[in-house]
Amino acid sequence: MLSDSQKQIIQATVPLLETGGEALTTHFYQMMLSEYPEVRPLFNQAHQQSGAQPRALAHSVLMYAKHIDKLENLGDLPAQIINKHVALQVQPDQYQIVGTCLLRAIREVLGAEIATDAVIDAWAAAYTQLADILIAAEAKAYDDIAHAEGGWRGARNFKLVQKVAESAEISSFYLEPVDGKAVIAHQPGQYIGLRAIVDGTEQRRNYSLSAPSNGRSYRISVKREPGGKVSNYLHDLQVGDTLELFAPAGHFTLQVSQRPLVLISGGVGITPTLPMLEAALQTDRPITFIHCARDSAVHAFRPQIDALAQAHSQLQPLYVYDQVADGEAVAAQGHLTEDLLGQWLPASRDADVYFLGPKPFMRSVKASLRKLGVPDAQVRYEFFGPAEALA
Repeated sequence: MLSDSQKQIIQATVPLLETGGEALTTHFYQMMLSEYPEVRPLFNQAHQQSGAQPRALAHSVLMYAKHIDKLENLGDLPAQIINKHVALQVQPDQYQIVGTCLLRAIREVLGAEIATDAVIDAWAAAYTQLADILIAAEAKAYDDIAHAEGGWRGARNFKLVQKVAESAEISSFYLEPVDGKAVIAHQPGQYIGLRAIVDGTEQRRNYSLSAPSNGRSYRISVKREPGGKVSNYLHDLQVGDTLELFAPAGHFTLQVSQRPLVLISGGVGITPTLPMLEAALQTDRPITFIHCARDSAVHAFRPQIDALAQAHSQLQPLYVYDQVADGEAVAAQGHLTEDLLGQWLPASRDADVYFLGPKPFMRSVKASLRKLGVPDAQVRYEFFGPAEALA
């Protein structure tokens, strides 16, 4: 257990983490992934190269240090981490590897004069405390999933039974378990974990579930990313091929409410909003569905959304394209601005807003929602990839 003096030491390192946290976590990942190849499948190398993963870890470490006295102030961050770990099947023994490398990185980046024995001891105690919390929560999640109807532990083989092109870039993959048994129900907004061997190397990824739960199968809808190892592997699959899936997880889920609902997405960020929309249409809530795309060729699921709007008067779809061809019906051209959001949000601003898309898009949406007066507690968002700060 952390002593008061150790908590004070952790808090004293906050200024160092604010200025040098990313350098520390970059060194940490370089060390760990070179010396412990067994953990590489848990980390998307594209996120390493872009710096997204080190930035996300630096943010998490900083938040932990800032709130070491009151962990409840971390808000949704622990739940985000736990769900990502569950979807990728992080195991307790891997925490030892992370802890060893993190303490070494602190010593090597900060230097012996700053990273004294007392500082290292304090961070060792702090990391042990955090690891114990996460391991316990993840163990409970694994047990709950294994014992639920249609649940399982570890990987399970699924067969690709249908592949549908939804746009020039996005295809849907319909997956049924090889054993023919039921699958665990997922909440609208959750994702699955996937394990694949690509060019002889194990890769793990998370993909949002893009259809409502039916107890028999799952659907993911994936954008073919230029140079994306796993996305290109998936797009090259044929009906009848098999994949290993981990059970659904995710904290970005539709909450029960009577308030008007606003779903905002950019690009492939539309995928988790689809089951959210289907679930919300079973209620009387007014729903505003805002989607942004480069053009109509890459806009996935428009016919389905338009059909739902025809059948449900409570649903108002609004589309924003960067480029608009003659005769195309869109609500606006260009980017989703604060002015547009101000026109489309409920006048009272008392709405539940969910959004997902590229990080610059998300930063803009979050800032606009705050300026427009939507309560922070009623705004929810998810990340494709590491959970970075949206400041």
